This record gives sequence, C-alpha cells and structure tokens, in this order.
Amino acid sequence: MSGTLYVVGTPIGNLGDLSPRAIETLQSVDFIAAEDTRVTLKLLNHFEIKKPMVSYYEHNIRQRGEMIVARLLQGESCAIVTDAGMPCISDPGEDLVALCAQHGIPTVVVPGPSAAISALAVSGLSTSRFSFEGFLTTNKRGRLEHLQSLVDDPHTLIFYEAPHKLLATLKDMREVLGDRPISLVRELTKLHEEVRRTTLAAAVEHYEANAPRGEFVLVVAGAQPADTRQEVSFEEAVEMVKALQQKESLPASEAAKRIAKETGYKKGELYKAALA
Repeated sequence: MSGTLYVVGTPIGNLGDLSPRAIETLQSVDFIAAEDTRVTLKLLNHFEIKKPMVSYYEHNIRQRGEMIVARLLQGESCAIVTDAGMPCISDPGEDLVALCAQHGIPTVVVPGPSAAISALAVSGLSTSRFSFEGFLTTNKRGRLEHLQSLVDDPHTLIFYEAPHKLLATLKDMREVLGDRPISLVRELTKLHEEVRRTTLAAAVEHYEANAPRGEFVLVVAGAQPADTRQEVSFEEAVEMVKALQQKESLPASEAAKRIAKETGYKKGELYKAALA
C-alpha cells in the first residue's frame, strides 16, 4: 500500500503562523521534500523537528519527482513544503501532486498562509472575483502580451514581483492597463509589512524616487465595464488627451491610448482629433 503525500503550508514571514496540525504532520512523515532545504531547516529547528529532507525545486522536478513517487509507492509518507506559503501556488509542487495523481497516491492538504490571498484581503479592492497571475515573465514582449490579455478582465488581478523588477513592471502595467487603483503589499507578516493603496501612475512616481525593498504582492483593480466608465463627450476626451500630453510630455499617440482606455473612445479617433 502506498504512502501519502502531504501538501503543507508554511509561514510567509511570521513563524507563529505555522499551525499545530502542520507541526504534527511534519513530525510524523518519513521525509520532507523542500524547495530549499536550508530555509526549511531553519523552520524545523525552530520547532525542534528532526526529519530527513530532499531538495525539490524547479530545476530537478523530473528526477526528484520520480524518486519521491517511488518512495511513496513503497509505503513511505512525505510532506512537501515551499520556502514560504502554500506549495503548488506559483511553485513546482504542482508537478509532484500531478505525478502522485497519475500513480493513484493519496494526497492530503494541510492549509497554511498564502501571500496572494492575504494581500487580497487587505488590499481594499474587490475580493468577490479575482485572478491570480503569479510572476510576469522577465521577457518584455511576453510580459506585455500577458498584460494585454488582461486589459478587459473585470476581475481583481494579483501578481507576485521581486523588488529589482518592480518599477519596470509598474510602468508596463500603466502603459497597457491604464492608470487604475493598485495595492502594493510588501513583506507580509514581517517586521516591515506595508500596504500602499494608490494608483499605477502614483506608484511609478513613488518608486522612481524610492528604491523598492522586499518581496511584493501587487493587487490591481479589474477593468471597469464600459457602461460604468466616466461619461464624457468626445470633445472633452480630446481635451483630456491634450492636457495629458502637456502634463507628462507624452507623444499624442500615447496620450490618446490612455484616454481611450478611460473613456471608451477609439484611440485613432482621439489621436487624429488631438492633432487637428
């Protein structure tokens, strides 16, 4: 009879968030599959848990996945953990769970903290429907294409981002999605936790002047339905294009693009009228 894979959520910053059930599970399994064994060792040492570990991360998932499954099929039990939060969410653990499903190995979840859901809860934006988008690619073209696919999505959008990529990501979001509300949630549950509720344009301005630090969750408002957009006449929209051009020293095409997103008028028509 095969063993069981336990998917165990771990703290995203504050060790006090590890649940009693998670501790009991980590104490009872035969071995632990960890994203980074050095990070997990600190967690285990804090709770005086001594268990053998195997590393399981993006670059060895095929080889280690087969090895873990083989041990499970022999009757051993395993807990999979990530460095912080729920395994399988923007994490290679999803491949191991899929592999276990293919082999009929029982899988049990031990819920724990999730940075995405925690950030959404404190964002101040709509939580009724949302879309988790994870990390955007470092490839600019791929990043813009990803964002372009979300332009008309009415759901609240959730992204993960590293500090060194934050400013470039915010600029791309402003360019593609237009200026909308965003909550930037930084260092969740840690000493310097911060929730900054602002707009994409204001966020760009802030982080151009202040270097970002820590890991971020970005919670971005979804697209407004066309019928709830600000009602302005075409002539007023053209004046908005001209004003934006002057205020931010933008090319007419870029100003027309942004105002088109805000008002629902066509970019080309606004562009021609602004030039005329």
